[in-house]
Amino acid sequence: MKPKSYLIGAFVALLGLLFLGALLNPLVIIGAGERGIVLNWGAFQGQVDEPGLHWRTPFAQSVVKMDVRTDKLEIEASDAYSHDLQNVKIHSVVNYNPDPKQVGAIYQQYGTAYEAKVLQPALEAAVKQVIAQYTAEEILSKRGEVQGQIETTFRASIPDSFIVTKYSLVDEAFSDQFEAAIEAKQVAQQNAEKAENDLKKAQIDAEARVAQAKGEAEAIKIQAEAITQQGGQSYVDLQAIQKWNGQLPSQMIPGATLPFINLTK
Repeated sequence: MKPKSYLIGAFVALLGLLFLGALLNPLVIIGAGERGIVLNWGAFQGQVDEPGLHWRTPFAQSVVKMDVRTDKLEIEASDAYSHDLQNVKIHSVVNYNPDPKQVGAIYQQYGTAYEAKVLQPALEAAVKQVIAQYTAEEILSKRGEVQGQIETTFRASIPDSFIVTKYSLVDEAFSDQFEAAIEAKQVAQQNAEKAENDLKKAQIDAEARVAQAKGEAEAIKIQAEAITQQGGQSYVDLQAIQKWNGQLPSQMIPGATLPFINLTK
């Protein structure tokens, strides 16, 4: 029984050593795109580990991993008021990352909740500040300008320990009443443009009819002058000759004369 007891004891001791080794693990791995904030008895003293395998002192040291890759901050509905006091909800997205060279200062000042403590409030404030400078219609017609102003204001309001890659104004939503007013205005504008085009077409058609009437009147005047100058009957005979097909009637009435031939002259 003793050998069996020894085996059981050795097995328990091995498990204990493995557990103690895991608990006192002096090695820490910092992955790509991360930095390790080294804390000595819970205090940050300036040591930041780069990606790789690092040694730490069990119990005395701990390491907080911070991601320095590009991240996305999204706020789907920031409430703001335009210059003409229209309520608008702005959907924003910011691509950013903590500056890898300043992660120690970021952790020391804000911990790991820097997005909620710093970035989100700054973005909300930038949106409100810029939107208040534009009317509701200008927010729609000058959308690119508004987006650029929000990004500039946001960049200037956050610590330089954060790198902003891009700000995007994804969408803007107004009240149902304002949306209906905008739609009605667009319909009215389209109807006005159609009426203007119809008026221009009617004017062109009228001018064409006037020109045609003037031409016909001029032709009649010329014909009347020709009749007066050349003699009425002669002109009529000339018109009849131009329209005659050159064929004589198949039967002639005795005593009748040939058309267009005056035998008395």
